[in-house]
Amino acid sequence: MEFSWLELKDFRSYHELRLEPDPGVNVFVGPNGAGKTNLLEAAAYLTSLRSFRGAPDEALINDEAEAAVVRGEVQHVQSTSLIEAELPQGGRRRIRVNGQRPTRSTDLLGHVRGVVFLPDDLDIVKRGPAYRRDFLDGVAVQIWPGAHLDQQDYERSLRQRNTLLREAGREVDEPTLAVWDERLSLAAGKLMVRRSAAAEALREWIVDTYDRLATVATRVELHYASKWGGSLEGTPSQTVAEILAEALRRSRRADTERRVTTMGPHRDEPWFTVDGRDARTRASQGEQRTLALSLRLASHRSVSEATGEPALLLLDDVFSELDLDRANALAGMLPQAQTFITTAREEEIPVHGRTFVVQPGRIR
Repeated sequence: MEFSWLELKDFRSYHELRLEPDPGVNVFVGPNGAGKTNLLEAAAYLTSLRSFRGAPDEALINDEAEAAVVRGEVQHVQSTSLIEAELPQGGRRRIRVNGQRPTRSTDLLGHVRGVVFLPDDLDIVKRGPAYRRDFLDGVAVQIWPGAHLDQQDYERSLRQRNTLLREAGREVDEPTLAVWDERLSLAAGKLMVRRSAAAEALREWIVDTYDRLATVATRVELHYASKWGGSLEGTPSQTVAEILAEALRRSRRADTERRVTTMGPHRDEPWFTVDGRDARTRASQGEQRTLALSLRLASHRSVSEATGEPALLLLDDVFSELDLDRANALAGMLPQAQTFITTAREEEIPVHGRTFVVQPGRIR
């Protein structure tokens, strides 16, 4: 899949922009602060319906405007989709697919799929388990868009159960708690199945992408097992739900005392190892950086293979942090897919493509 064209109106620093990218590699060159990342953020918004910076929709609207619009024509193998997102100040966003409003805005997911690499992706390796859970959940949504609804259902059930525990204190209503235990467990079963499947899909590609980037054979592994049920890969969602329901019953006293849910996928701790060493605490900076990039490349290969067409690849300032060997290795690994690359210095990019010059508010 690829964008035939992309239009922005009052999105971040762009008042009006129409971009017609090449189906292959597109390099966006400009000084820091010119708006290169804003462009990638707009393209990525149509793949996930959220900012990859974690910003609320209101923050995406130009300071001088009342609403922002991102629209684009997406060319698939056998079809074309026109997708549009309008983000008003103080109101609900409006989504259209081929001129029609879908029943739910999340029905847009899957019309265009993309994988983004950001300098902050080092956090996936170096920081706490929440970053790795979010990474796996993000891959799951790109492969199975319906996973987004499962994640929302789980988060909603978790909030309600925690609210009950917090407000009731030690006098919690047991029948009501049992209702939320059941809802939480059922949602967790669906979430865990997708998260585990995403981890399995990634494993076969992570080793290959890491070895090719590092230019030496390295044993890289992704580990994922829950503290409340062990390894649940290949386990049906109903069975996962039953395992968690039992774990919640066992932890009920502790949950009541702490006034928070202590068991569930929100407490799981995925981790990576490099040659048997914990990547977060014992890998070198170079190994961690190589692993972070290999995770995104592995994600792209997993999503593209699962969906049968190449996903969009967005690389934000990736080459500036790589030595010459790794930069050349990455250039040789770029997939046959529409790729957006940003850089402040064009000479750092050892790959040929269509070049755009980015200046504040405009691109030429």
